[in-house]
Amino acid sequence: MFATGGYQLLIVAAVALLFFGNRLPATMRSLGMSVKSFKEGLKEDDSEDEVTT
Repeated sequence: MFATGGYQLLIVAAVALLFFGNRLPATMRSLGMSVKSFKEGLKEDDSEDEVTT
């Protein structure tokens, strides 16, 4: 029914930046640390599997 085009996404991104601009760096930093921790957890799980088999 509704198709999102480039202009609509650009407007939504601009509005989100206006509302959340001051909190955006802290949010992205915590998201990056979460992804890093998740990847480290996956590597630990893989290494445990290799040791036990």
